[in-house]
Amino acid sequence: MFRIILRATAAKCVTVVCLIAMGVMTAGVATAGVAAAAPGRAHITSITQETPTRAGVWVYSAAMNKKIKVFILTPRHSTGPRPMLYMLDGAGARGQTSGWLEATDIEKYFADKNVTVVLPTGAYGTFYADWERHDPKVGKPQWETFLTKELPPLLDARFDSNGSRGIAGVSMGGQAAFTLASRAPDLYRAVASLSGCPPVSTPEGESYVRATLARGGANAENMWGPFGSQGWRDHDPALRLDALRGKKLYLYSGAGQLGPADMNRDVTPEEGLYQVVLAASATFEIATSQCSHRFAGQLRDAGLPYTDALQVVGTHHWYYWAKELPRMWQAISPAL
Repeated sequence: MFRIILRATAAKCVTVVCLIAMGVMTAGVATAGVAAAAPGRAHITSITQETPTRAGVWVYSAAMNKKIKVFILTPRHSTGPRPMLYMLDGAGARGQTSGWLEATDIEKYFADKNVTVVLPTGAYGTFYADWERHDPKVGKPQWETFLTKELPPLLDARFDSNGSRGIAGVSMGGQAAFTLASRAPDLYRAVASLSGCPPVSTPEGESYVRATLARGGANAENMWGPFGSQGWRDHDPALRLDALRGKKLYLYSGAGQLGPADMNRDVTPEEGLYQVVLAASATFEIATSQCSHRFAGQLRDAGLPYTDALQVVGTHHWYYWAKELPRMWQAISPAL
């Protein structure tokens, strides 16, 4: 993805060119303190209520042997057990921040919705995967284990879950959403990709993955092995379509065609010339559009219904993803 921003926000993308420790009950968060966990097991280490509808939750991942911050958005008024929607960032998500919070009004939008939104942080350039080998730049991430095995039972027990989940993401996160849903089908009832490239075992898919990881200096072969190997096929949702049957599926992408928002965009000094950034944004969206159209055809051929939100205008930019958020939720929420 390309690193592009909205005004006063830092977009989390990749480039191919050049709660007060929970003493108060708020929005469905338990009042009890964080219980001690058995050594060596994933557990919640602390919870801080940052706003009336947002909690910062630190979770120790045994798989990665580190603490990860996860933002939890809950409605203003609790209405009993709720479904959970996991929202994944793009490849530029550094540190303990979420592009969804920085570049969209996601907290405000979901404040009156009967759903708990989960925003993991810190997955910069990892594809939310379990890596096969240690990489000098990113180590040996085990995000799939964290998201599908360690985190769900902890959040379900703590945040009044009804056991129903959906997963969505932008760019790298859109690809990962479909991969995780195809590899852990019992976890999710709805899946959405915004400007992602779900198939990865084609030459085009490989190029997308390699370009995404190369920006941070990581080697894609440390993630899934040599291209063409079983590791790449195992993480290609286009080869695991039966696992997606019965789920609500949503596909969005622009086409790389510039829209009015692109002509009024601010860029940061580190991004250099405006024209270069704009061209990069358009070029990458052309690639993800082609990939998303290919995946849509594969879904149709397999007889899997999906919501077609593929557009003829739009670039790889948080402006478009923020605008798409309400339509995405309206499409997938009935499944939750």
